[in-house]
Amino acid sequence: MNLQLDVAVKQIEFARTYTLELISDVAPDDWFRMPEGATSHIGWQVAHLAIAEYGLCLFRQRDRRPEDAELMTGRYRKAYGKGSTPDPNPENNTPPDEILATLERVHRQALAEMAEIPDAQLAEPVDMPYAGYPTKLGALLFCSHHEFLHAGQIGLLRRLLGKSPLR
Repeated sequence: MNLQLDVAVKQIEFARTYTLELISDVAPDDWFRMPEGATSHIGWQVAHLAIAEYGLCLFRQRDRRPEDAELMTGRYRKAYGKGSTPDPNPENNTPPDEILATLERVHRQALAEMAEIPDAQLAEPVDMPYAGYPTKLGALLFCSHHEFLHAGQIGLLRRLLGKSPLR
């Protein structure tokens, strides 16, 4: 594997491990709670990460494929995609176990496909968002940056829910 690609993959894996640590002790009943002053909830943050990883690591690398419909539903993308508004009503949200299953499905697929990306493809240009380089490699590098941004929000929501910080 290309060294730069390996670095991007390792950063994505590290960010995901940290995110999963942050949510490991959050009860399902707290996933959609929006503490006073908060404009989001943990469920939206985690669901959004699956969409972002799909977009940066799959769609931006090779466009949409018919089998992508098996990764997440259109309803899911609409509820948790860029520009959506978090809804605190659990009945209007995907249950936490399904959000986690979607997050895992997308992550497994992204890791599998990243392992096969040819070096020449990494240099192909992309528009924002990207990190470091305006290329497909830059889109992959941005994935971990984006996840850590949302991990920070998850960390804040944890504190507002009365949980201790992890680090």
